[in-house]
Amino acid sequence: MLYYLFDYLEAQFDFPGAGLFQFITFRAAAAFILALLVSSIYGKRIINFLRKQQVGESIRDLGLEGQVEKSGTPTMGGLIIILATLIPVLLLTKLDNIYIIILLITTVWMGLIGFLDDYIKVFKKDKSGLSGKFKVLGQVGLGLIVGSILYFNDDVTIKEQLPVDQQIIQENGKRQIFGDAHKSTKTTVPFFKNNELDYSNFLSFLGDGYEKYGWLIFIFVTIFIVTGVSNGANLTDGIDGLATGSSAIIVVVLGLFAWVSGNIIFSDYLDVMYIPNSGEMTVYILAFAGALIGFLWYNTYPAQVFMGDTGSLTIGGIIAVIAISIRKELLLPILAGIFVIENLSVMMQVSYFKYTRKKYGEGRRIFKMSPLHHHYQKSGYHESKIVVRFWIVGILLAVFTIVTLKLR
Repeated sequence: MLYYLFDYLEAQFDFPGAGLFQFITFRAAAAFILALLVSSIYGKRIINFLRKQQVGESIRDLGLEGQVEKSGTPTMGGLIIILATLIPVLLLTKLDNIYIIILLITTVWMGLIGFLDDYIKVFKKDKSGLSGKFKVLGQVGLGLIVGSILYFNDDVTIKEQLPVDQQIIQENGKRQIFGDAHKSTKTTVPFFKNNELDYSNFLSFLGDGYEKYGWLIFIFVTIFIVTGVSNGANLTDGIDGLATGSSAIIVVVLGLFAWVSGNIIFSDYLDVMYIPNSGEMTVYILAFAGALIGFLWYNTYPAQVFMGDTGSLTIGGIIAVIAISIRKELLLPILAGIFVIENLSVMMQVSYFKYTRKKYGEGRRIFKMSPLHHHYQKSGYHESKIVVRFWIVGILLAVFTIVTLKLR
């Protein structure tokens, strides 16, 4: 809203300083600061409200040190993250930008699913919460919506670099490096020099005209990634500050990629796919990062509030949609490696337990407990040490992800 106000003031009255709002970097920095202030200052009031409403976490005793003491800690703190993100986004972004619209849909959609799950747990006293099949249905539904918009909406395009012999010098002396904007199902593949993969190529066996069916693969991939990442974030949210801090690291890197992908100069210099209008996502992403860091003030050990599924499912959904929108989803196994490891530890534990129970009549375990962070708790490590070490691993993975821009 402020963007449109200052745009009007600049155009009509040449208002001093109004032109700053044309710069994505300025609005992104302002969004980060505003989100940080909202989540850290008003977060305390929301926590007190949740405490008065007796919105406390019901903790199962799994034999973990310090676990029972957390019973009664306010949950549904994901509301802080959502509100602290949406306020600066509504004020500072171009609300008609298709990528902003997609992220707003994602935030509200996943926030509602998580809120419903937490509501059932807290107020209906049903520890199982929302049925797993309904969660998956919600995630699949979001993936279907996002994938369809990204494929069929005319505002979602890419520009590819022209071969050197086709590049021309324009009248203003600038070289035209990129071709016209067009629809595409291409994505970025790390570690390869010609680092683009077209999803529609998986249907080449259909013969001539197979490209028009590329949406089938693209939407399927979108659904898979949205479901996997949101579940990964949900599983990571097991000890104080782990999911929040890990997510903040991931989000900052995605913000860098979004800015580069939407900037024709830097996308050319770094040989990154240029995606027109995607740079606007940087404002949203920085607001989201500020909200996460502000929430972390209250979520670090000992946590004054838990994000609940309201926060964790929303975080995972937003991360997945950002990565898909900037065509960097194949980097998520590296960048979101913490989520991947947590997911895999649960899958391995459950699969091995079922296999050994069938074969030996008694289920056996790979880890002392899953997800992986609980294994280390069972091994005697204090949860704050586990969290910080996971953060360090997350930072290393983030740096390595950035380096992949040139590791080809």
